[in-house]
Amino acid sequence: MIKVNFQKHILKFKFDAGTSRGVLKEKETWFIKIFDNVNPDFQGVGECGPLRGLSIDDIPEFEDQLKNIIDLKLYNNLEDPLFQKFPSIRFAFEAAFLDLRNGGTRKIFDNDFYSSKSRIPINGLIWMGAKEFMLNQVKEKLDSGFSCLKMKVGSIDFETEIEILSTIRSKFGKSISLRLDANGAFLPLNVFEKLRKLEPFDIHSIEQPIKQGQLEEIALVCQKSPIPIALDEELINIYNGNKSILLEKIKPQYIILKPTLLGGFKMCDEWISLAEKSKVGWWLTSALESNIGLNAISQYAFEKIKNFNPQPLQGLGTGSLYQNNINSPLQIESGNIFYNQDCTWGEI
Repeated sequence: MIKVNFQKHILKFKFDAGTSRGVLKEKETWFIKIFDNVNPDFQGVGECGPLRGLSIDDIPEFEDQLKNIIDLKLYNNLEDPLFQKFPSIRFAFEAAFLDLRNGGTRKIFDNDFYSSKSRIPINGLIWMGAKEFMLNQVKEKLDSGFSCLKMKVGSIDFETEIEILSTIRSKFGKSISLRLDANGAFLPLNVFEKLRKLEPFDIHSIEQPIKQGQLEEIALVCQKSPIPIALDEELINIYNGNKSILLEKIKPQYIILKPTLLGGFKMCDEWISLAEKSKVGWWLTSALESNIGLNAISQYAFEKIKNFNPQPLQGLGTGSLYQNNINSPLQIESGNIFYNQDCTWGEI
């Protein structure tokens, strides 16, 4: 007999985290705990934390819907179409069941990442803000060993962002790789003008330059952009055969996979399979989860890239954003995330 409960947790940012959708100071998340009467001392834990203003399950009655799913035991069938409306809940249950099956020790996948034998290369995230604030972040990331930086663009003056990129290249050269994330901040009317201004800075890729849902426009951008395009928000709420239709129509250079927004590991598996058939690059990233969700995504990411040589950089560097994160064995060193078996999990 399975028992399930949940608890809410408000994550507090260490600083005002700027994005093109506004400034983040805190984030709501919910931890799901699954207990097995056969082994009552074990519990599987998962996290569902919709992103405000982005996730399709970011609704006022989210907690009521979560309680309803638990009361009706709907988690017994994660293939129920209901979970298309609640991708973060599906992800949480998927991870919690895997955790319970593996002994309730936060082991989601039994691989070399969990056993501390291997690390995952990641990009360092640069948040929007004043020029000096952003350049200080760049220096800190490079001093700590990152070789790839991901910079948010689109919320401050564009010419200031150009100045920052120019300063980064003049100070640090082209030995570092730069990824940009616009979060849909550009308009179809000016997107090519802005992409041309960004082109001289040797940009690896730019995520979601225009808002999702403009299929004709983003397809044209992917076709003509001087910078490779990565789809992010465009993948949200796309299921079944619509996945292949979207990739065939838009033909992006990359897709970015966030299990919280897309519905968990199985949904990401489908995206990865279709992307590889279409020769579209991909990587996984976290979506501001606590260390509970980040741990599950990291273990899954390693499972998907463990046979790649070299391993592509993932976007899993969000664990140090919060004042009150759950203490975990996850650590970042020299531009890699790893699971330190000598450390223990904090109380949840």
